[in-house]
Amino acid sequence: MFEINPDSATPLVTQIVEGMKGLISDQKLRPGAKVPSIRQFAEAQKVSASTVVEAYDRLVAEGYLVARQSAGFYVRTMSRGLYREQQQSLRNIRFDPLWFVRRVWESGSADVTPGYGWVPDDWLDGEMIRRAMRTLAGKPSSHGSGYGNPKGLTALRLKACDWLAEREIGAAPDQVLLTTGASHALELVSQYLLRPGDAVLVDEPGYSVMMSNLRARGARLIGVPWTASGPDLNALEQLAAEHAPRAFFTNPRLHNPTGASYSPAAAHRVLQLADRFDFIIVEDDVSADLDVSTRRSLACLDQLNRVIYLTSFSKSVSPRLRTGFIAADHDAIEDLTQIKMTTGLTSSEITERLTLEILNEGRHRKQIKSLREKLAEAQDRVCRQLIQSGLELFAEPQSGLFVWARHPAFDDSSLLCNEALDANVLLAPGHLFMVNGQPSPWMRFNVGFSDRPETFEFLQKQGERSR
Repeated sequence: MFEINPDSATPLVTQIVEGMKGLISDQKLRPGAKVPSIRQFAEAQKVSASTVVEAYDRLVAEGYLVARQSAGFYVRTMSRGLYREQQQSLRNIRFDPLWFVRRVWESGSADVTPGYGWVPDDWLDGEMIRRAMRTLAGKPSSHGSGYGNPKGLTALRLKACDWLAEREIGAAPDQVLLTTGASHALELVSQYLLRPGDAVLVDEPGYSVMMSNLRARGARLIGVPWTASGPDLNALEQLAAEHAPRAFFTNPRLHNPTGASYSPAAAHRVLQLADRFDFIIVEDDVSADLDVSTRRSLACLDQLNRVIYLTSFSKSVSPRLRTGFIAADHDAIEDLTQIKMTTGLTSSEITERLTLEILNEGRHRKQIKSLREKLAEAQDRVCRQLIQSGLELFAEPQSGLFVWARHPAFDDSSLLCNEALDANVLLAPGHLFMVNGQPSPWMRFNVGFSDRPETFEFLQKQGERSR
């Protein structure tokens, strides 16, 4: 068994849970093995039975144990158990976009994770969410039956209109469709716009999940090279003339993965080219709340004429809420609503009410301000340390999550990223973000997760080895 320390600052329940997980992961408790009964464990370890009950319940909930009526608790038998997924080595990871995304979410093996794509949990206001949940639970209106409004909760759509108005985008509630996050919004828009074989312009490098979604629609992806001030405008013009694209899916603000943003000149020119070559612009603006700049979006300049705008509250509230929205002209929203209903009926009204509760609370604005400041400070530290570690930066974003950097000793960053796995460091190689998955020397760093000495020690060692 394992020892429990009653004088430790770690709660007894947590000690039991982690101790049992360790025995299971080390195969000292084999699948199917019976574990000590609650009474036996409590007597042996001199703890209360209620403490053991809570620990065992947690192990059952997390998939480590199964409870059998009148027989006790047993180690779960499964071919690929949760505990194995969490503990398995990352050495055999495949750097394929969808595989990488799934492994990042499922695996807890890496100690250092600069390749993650979201805001660290402890940078978000968990208490704000818990308080909103308690408040919402006490409101009779939160317990309604039925599926809810197909376009989403009316009050939250009105709130989205206010949010858009602050960014100088004029939209009425019937021009807003709530979605289950930005990925759901991308799925609906791609289904609305595209038919198999349609040419689609995308940022290159660009958001890998979006590109996988577009390929699933049968679209023909055309990569538009990126610069530190947005897309390469000459290349964009040539590609639009050659391929007659149906749409341009782009992420103009705090771009994923480079962190760069459109300059005002680039934004105006892209809109001119869209009008000249008759393509729709799908603007992914999920990092709008993280931007310290007051730069205008394409939707602001266009006023939802040729731009379909989408965003979410994942970055500034919580990714677990999965609440986002699309803003577009009225006819497009009506068609998108029909697609939403045929593929999933409605989005979750409970989640939408919870999001509204949070947005209505003044604390949310303070949360955004705090988050921007943390990211700006992390950007400064991480960029300086990457340079000191011998890497070259694509741009210095000043705000947002991402930095795009390359190690001069590696023409293919996947080789470096595989080396990093042996050091228990999970990096995001550049080919994940390329249209055809071609090798790239660049890597994406999330400043919220990169600011660890292990990250830069590893990179510096690689530099020393390459000399």
